[in-house]
Amino acid sequence: MAKDAKKISNEIPSPGEIDKIVHEPGRLSILSHLYVVEEADFIFIKNQTGMTWGNLSSHISKLEEVGYVDVKKEFKGKKPLTMLKLSEKGRKAFEEYKNVISGFLK
Repeated sequence: MAKDAKKISNEIPSPGEIDKIVHEPGRLSILSHLYVVEEADFIFIKNQTGMTWGNLSSHISKLEEVGYVDVKKEFKGKKPLTMLKLSEKGRKAFEEYKNVISGFLK
């Protein structure tokens, strides 16, 4: 019986395998929304996550810094427009995170 218990515990990922950048609830929410769309503007993500301007901006900066999100700033008419897109690195990190978390739920 102990042998089976050891086998099961070896299949469960360790907490050290969790990407702390993705795991933070605010950033996880942002990445989750960007995962299912090609790109989205800052206001859409703000509305979907319910974050404040400053909080969202801080999380986006961190995600951009590690290369998980591409940020494109432009103008639409005379209004600034910030577009967000999950990078390939970000998409891979999110998928790996989902796989690790799924391992905990088995």
